[in-house]
Amino acid sequence: MRNFLIFLIFLLQTNLLTAVPASKSKKFAASRAAAAKAPSKKASAARAASAKKSPKRGGGSRLIAGGPWREPTYADSTLGDVVDGEDLLVRRAAVDALGPYNGSVVVADPQTGRILTIVNQKLALGSGFQPCSTVKIVTAIAGLKEGIIERNTQLRLGRRSTMDLTHALAHSNNPYFARVGTDLGFERVHSYAKLLGLGEKAGLNIEGEFPGVLTAEPPKFGGVGMMTSFGEGIQLTALQLAALLSAIANGGTLYHLQYPRTKEEIANFAPRVKRHLDIQDQIPDVKPGMMAAVDYGTARRANYDPSEPILGKTGTCTDRATPTHLGWFGSFNEVGRNKLVVVVLLTGGRPVNGPVAAEVAGSVYRNLSSQQFFAVAAQ
Repeated sequence: MRNFLIFLIFLLQTNLLTAVPASKSKKFAASRAAAAKAPSKKASAARAASAKKSPKRGGGSRLIAGGPWREPTYADSTLGDVVDGEDLLVRRAAVDALGPYNGSVVVADPQTGRILTIVNQKLALGSGFQPCSTVKIVTAIAGLKEGIIERNTQLRLGRRSTMDLTHALAHSNNPYFARVGTDLGFERVHSYAKLLGLGEKAGLNIEGEFPGVLTAEPPKFGGVGMMTSFGEGIQLTALQLAALLSAIANGGTLYHLQYPRTKEEIANFAPRVKRHLDIQDQIPDVKPGMMAAVDYGTARRANYDPSEPILGKTGTCTDRATPTHLGWFGSFNEVGRNKLVVVVLLTGGRPVNGPVAAEVAGSVYRNLSSQQFFAVAAQ
């Protein structure tokens, strides 16, 4: 009976999702500096209109239509940001892609741990949110490392239902990862989550960064199965997800993320390793599922291009502590030796979800590609 109730919760949370197309990407301004200071006129107008309709973040008790959410779906996400030290071309790509959504975009170099831009710095560095289905990456690595699953293992989920890891990641299958988490047990799940950077600051001396939360005991709501499929008991920041994705992209090195803010800091920048993760054998088994998510799964709105592949994992759920509906997408691209990590976090009401966040991230990559960013950087 208990397992049935947990499964029913999975179905209810999954079926409440509604996808609303994100804004199409806009053209860049000719000047990198000018582009970084202000969003496009169309985006500015949309933000101004939405600001009149939506309450400010954290203010008042007004409910957002369509659910028990108190965060607006649309807002000017650049307010209060300081762009000193950022790559202005990357920032414009991120701002343009995010459009009028209330959210954050973090872009980092996974080979060095340097943060190139943070749109909505307050949100990205703040208290953190439930990771939703992005936690499935942690579960997958732990399950593979502990021999609970293999990449091609057909895990039985019911009388007539089986699934392997690649398809489970692609379609973000909740019962699959709840089963893996239950088989692992809380102690092993907690150990791997901590090893991969959850519950600790991802950055190095970044002002205002919150370390997130990693529960010290099995969550009361849904237990370890809910923890390993929806991230119950965890508060994740966009920086922590960026650090984790960087380690997968670069082959297992967890860097201290650094955010140089002056010319001197940029000139003297040197990568700082937090720890080396012994996951080299597991990464090749996780990456096909992350690529499949973009190819034909929950992240397909990122628009898969075989010549410039994107790998990622979506996440959609309601953060009951805020409360707000969430849309996550953690990703990295593979274009020769030059890779970027792009993490998108959207907050608000029903219109935001993982597929929408994936579309925003896809626009970041395409905006940069259209500016020959990857071709120039690879020379």
